[in-house]
Amino acid sequence: MAEYGLEPHEYGPVVEGLRRNPQAWLEFMMRFELGLEKPDPRRALQSALTIALSYIIGGLVPLLPYMFISTVQDAMLTSVGVTLLALLFFGYIKGRFTGNRPFLSAVQTTIIGAVASAAAYGMAKAVQAR
Repeated sequence: MAEYGLEPHEYGPVVEGLRRNPQAWLEFMMRFELGLEKPDPRRALQSALTIALSYIIGGLVPLLPYMFISTVQDAMLTSVGVTLLALLFFGYIKGRFTGNRPFLSAVQTTIIGAVASAAAYGMAKAVQAR
C-alpha cells in the first residue's frame, strides 16, 4: 500500500482486518497483489480443452521435423531450430497478451524452454546410458 502513497498508520488497520479473515485476505492478495481473478467454474471445460490443445500443439512442434526429415541428425538440428523459433514467437505473443514487454517475454520464454528441453534431453541420455 505504501507504493500508492499510503502511510503504515493508514493501511495498517485494513491489513490487520484482512488478515483476521483468511478468505478475504486470499481474495485480496489474488486480485491486487497477483492480478488473478477467481476462476469461473462454468469455464472449467473450456480451460481444460484450451490447455490440452496447447500441450498437443506445443508437443508436436519439436516432433514435426522427424516426420519429414529422413536422417535423425538433421531432424534433431531442425527440431532445435524450429522449437527455438516457436518459443520466441509464443513468448512474444504472450508478452503482447499479458501487457509485458513482448521482446523480453520472448527471450525469457526461449531461455526457459531451452533450459527445460536441455534438461529433459540430458535426463533421457542419462537413463539411456544405464
